[in-house]
Amino acid sequence: MLSDIVLLGLATLLSVLEQAYFVSKVYQARRKYKVSPPAMNGPPEFDRISRAQINSFEYYPMFLTIMWTAGVFQHQVPAFVIGLGYLAARFKYFHGYAEAAELRVVPLRVAALMLWILVGLAAIGIGKVIVYKYAYKDILRVSRYFMGN
Repeated sequence: MLSDIVLLGLATLLSVLEQAYFVSKVYQARRKYKVSPPAMNGPPEFDRISRAQINSFEYYPMFLTIMWTAGVFQHQVPAFVIGLGYLAARFKYFHGYAEAAELRVVPLRVAALMLWILVGLAAIGIGKVIVYKYAYKDILRVSRYFMGN
């Protein structure tokens, strides 16, 4: 049912809007610092904004994949809440990096922690399905054999 994944859809929509926001900030910085495409380098202020957007975009497929996997195989609510935590950390990362490179470190670590928690949830969820689908039936069959049923 769609109600089983609606929060994952909402987190995905919010993440797309966040990525669009980051791209818009790069466009604004291009105009402000007069860095015309296809150039990727400019003053340090532009470079930090550009790198923050690129770095966030590089992690984006991993975030979406693992959030959806955790939500489908475990439960959408914890995946949604942790996903929002990841998006908030990425937002702080972007603005911290835009201001000064050293301000990116703590939010980056928080975002990485959120990803690892999602990985753990996904692994547990997949493990539960595998055990139930394959091992549980085999365990029942073996136990019935030994119990004489």
